[in-house]
Order: sequence, then structure tokens, then C-alpha cells
Amino acid sequence: VSLVASPDCDGRRVGAGVDVLVVHGISLPPGEFGGPWIEALFTNTLDATAHPYFAEIKDLRVSAHAVIRRTGEIVQYVPFQRRAWHAGQSCFDGRERCNDFSIGIELEGCDDQPYTDAQYVTLAETARAIMAAYPAITVSRIVGHSDIAPGRKTDPGSAFVWQHLHAVLLDVEDRIDHGIS
Repeated sequence: VSLVASPDCDGRRVGAGVDVLVVHGISLPPGEFGGPWIEALFTNTLDATAHPYFAEIKDLRVSAHAVIRRTGEIVQYVPFQRRAWHAGQSCFDGRERCNDFSIGIELEGCDDQPYTDAQYVTLAETARAIMAAYPAITVSRIVGHSDIAPGRKTDPGSAFVWQHLHAVLLDVEDRIDHGIS
């Protein structure tokens, strides 16, 4: 795990338990992978002149707890106990402001291109570790950005296969139960 601090976070509200894991998809520029642009966005150093799309998003102040690259490499931007600014206007289980009670994981990808097997494995391993630390997060409380902001967000998109994530989660759990790494 690489650590890169994002300034776009703050403390959680007192008593706000963490009970949701939100899966996102991100690519910068849209549809392109690799490069320094996601990190630049999350650290407020995005060069608005580097790509026409960046001029539209240069003033955003956003972050996620972590990003999982196409290779499966994970970069953490915000400690899990702090509030990352990933969900925006959102609602889950009748509660608004999902940033208050969720952890946000970005997958480097886009709605209509398959995510990599390495990403599913890293996401499952990360989710299992998060679920161990935050037992209120269960498999049924792992949701997409589109689930908490319908009509506003579409990620992780139709290319994200939830059944595959669930199968990999079960495989990770089985390996943990049997002491296999």
C-alpha cells in the first residue's frame, strides 16, 4: 500500500459509525488509465491545462480513502477513521450525507470497460480488512456510487460485475479461514 495524503478530508461527526463501503470508478482523463491525474485531483494539484476536461474539474475538492489501480496496486489517500469527500450528495438506507458513515474505494476504470482481476482481488482483500475493522459493514452494505447517488452518478458502472466481487470475497474469506495467504 502506498500512502499519499489528501487534504480533502476531515473528522467524522461524533457518533457517526462507519457501516457502508462505497465502490467508485474513476479515470482521468475520462476513459484513460495510468498517469498522475487521479493523484493530482485528490491532492489539489491538477494542472487544468494538461487536458481540456481538467478545466471543468480543476476546482473540485474531492478524495477517496483509497484507489485501486488497474494493476491491483492500492494507494491510500485518507485514513479510514477520517471522512473522505467521495460521495457528494448521497443517501443510503434513509440517511443522507454518506461521507459521514462510509468508506470510499475508487477503482481505476470507467463504466463500460471491464475492471481487472487484480482489482477485484485487491478490492476483496481490502473489503475483508475493512469489514474486520468495521463489523457493521457486511457484504450487503458494499454498494456502488450509483446506489447512493442514483441519477447523479453511474459508477462503478455496468462493466463492474458484482457477482464476481462476491465470489472473490468468498474466496478471500475461505483462504483466511484456512490460514492460506
